[in-house]
Amino acid sequence: MIFEHLRPLAVIDNPQGLRDLLVIELLYATGARVSELVGLNLEDVDYDRRLLRVTGKGSKQRMVPYGLPAAEALDLWIRAGRGQLANESSATALLLNSRGRRLGVRQVYALVAKLLEGTPTGSAGPHSLRHSAATHLLDGGADLRAVQEFLGHSSLGTTQIYTHVSVERLKDSYKNAHPRA
Repeated sequence: MIFEHLRPLAVIDNPQGLRDLLVIELLYATGARVSELVGLNLEDVDYDRRLLRVTGKGSKQRMVPYGLPAAEALDLWIRAGRGQLANESSATALLLNSRGRRLGVRQVYALVAKLLEGTPTGSAGPHSLRHSAATHLLDGGADLRAVQEFLGHSSLGTTQIYTHVSVERLKDSYKNAHPRA
């Protein structure tokens, strides 16, 4: 898994490192699009229920859960990182750049490419984390309609693209494990 290679970021004692870790964790945990991620505000986070209110295409909003690693990265960012970058232009943006403004889409693409460079995934963009989240949900037995809702797809056909990878893994598992394969 790529996250073992990214974990050293958690010990970086600068706000950008904490923010970068959060970006990676949230992209994978929520399957959010980059535009959805950078559009998050502080009030979009339900800390108690570990949910994000994400605004997707067509200004449609959905609630997306996130797990414990993302919750820990979020807590670390809020406690030790965001305040160091925040200023009067920060408003309520969750993710901030080094100037205290809302983090931009291009910045996320660049930082994800940089962070994934030395991992088994290799150079990849944020969409690869969205793809991984969807594939792992399906591999774990999640219902296709639930994954559709999770990703904010308006069409089930768009979500079905991810089933191809899961079917290939199923075939491999069958060949390796079934005595009559």
